[in-house]
Amino acid sequence: MSRLRIATIWLGGCSGCHMSLLDLDEWLIDLAARADLVYSPIADAKQFPPDVDLTLIEGAIASDEHRELAKTARRHSRLIIAFGDCAVTGNVTALRNPLGPARTVLQQVYIEHGDPRGVIPHEPGIVPVLLDKVVPVHQIIPVDYYLSGCPPSAPRIRALLEALIEGREPPADIRYG
Repeated sequence: MSRLRIATIWLGGCSGCHMSLLDLDEWLIDLAARADLVYSPIADAKQFPPDVDLTLIEGAIASDEHRELAKTARRHSRLIIAFGDCAVTGNVTALRNPLGPARTVLQQVYIEHGDPRGVIPHEPGIVPVLLDKVVPVHQIIPVDYYLSGCPPSAPRIRALLEALIEGREPPADIRYG
């Protein structure tokens, strides 16, 4: 059997899900013997590769860059896992939604309450364009599994990964897309 190709993505969130992934401690050595991490903020890869077996997407979709990376991951991944509550529901990242569209939020933060220069950053290619509404991953791309938790615990992450590596269905507490 060929080695599993795993990717992780960090969108609008706090990186707590990736920290829980690192909390797998010694089991990461076992995982490395069975799978390759081909894209991740942990590995600092720049281009999302083709032929990925499973991608864990942490965070909600809050910008045009997030949306495009999620779409790219979907095109190049056999399985997509919404990884943590921000990816599953929008959670904390989506708390900006009641404040109104992106322009209103940026006006409040940079002009009314923040930057003494009174300038909203807008450098193309440097500052991503915020979406008017933060959304969970499944509202942009199809998701195969949902691993809830803020963040999900290391044992739940391990249970999911072990099942998928072994070709089994994940535990019942992981919802299906």
